Amino acid sequence: MTNSRLSAAFAKGRPALVTFVTGGDPTPAATPAILDALVAGGADVIELGMPFTDPMADGPAIQKANLRSLGAGTRTADILKIAADFRARHPDVPLVLMGYANPMTIRGADWFADQCAAAGVDGVICVDIPPEEDPELGPALRAKGISLIRLATPTTDAVRLPAVLEGSSGFLYYVSVAGITGMQQAAVGGVAEAVARIKAASDIPVAVGFGVRTPEQAAAFAKVADGVVVGSALVDLVGEHGVNAAGPVQELTRALADAVHGARN
Repeated sequence: MTNSRLSAAFAKGRPALVTFVTGGDPTPAATPAILDALVAGGADVIELGMPFTDPMADGPAIQKANLRSLGAGTRTADILKIAADFRARHPDVPLVLMGYANPMTIRGADWFADQCAAAGVDGVICVDIPPEEDPELGPALRAKGISLIRLATPTTDAVRLPAVLEGSSGFLYYVSVAGITGMQQAAVGGVAEAVARIKAASDIPVAVGFGVRTPEQAAAFAKVADGVVVGSALVDLVGEHGVNAAGPVQELTRALADAVHGARN
């Protein structure tokens, strides 16, 4: 089952801008204004990070954001409330929770799926549950109509790709570099080849992320992918401006959205 809000975001006839911020950073109370700034800036899909003590796929910017959020006392219940309140304010904007298995599965996959459905969450990205362990979370989410969004990487070869695609929906997150978020910049040529390979195997939209920081980089990837994910650059702004981050976040999001949406013109 494909979530309708996510489908609509990738069916606008142009590349989509997917933005990420960490929930509860700098505080749970400050997060709603930052999410609203992403929407006002033109983001098509919002990824809300669930803070975790050991965010192993993330670079320094998002690691620090996790620590700030946890230091502010953020709990899973706060993230779910932020999501539910976002859905009430923005009935049509896709919202994806991104994080790690422990907070998602510690009370059971059915509990988490129920909570996501109640909060109006459209999709979930769980960084550390591989396709082989899909039963840990996938069936519970799919039963509630919530997309399980998987990651493919430069090391996902032709043998591995079908397993990654099986049970994926919403979009496929293509990790453009082998490494952690926000640290390296991928070559557009290599990404274009990888996206073409995935598109040959599936009609699922492909969004490219990790290491995309500037409007210029975002536009380059938007020429070859269905969407572009930007996280660390926005998280850095939250780290710099704290509770006053909404304005700078909206400004950067607008520049990114203009670049992504106009990349093929």
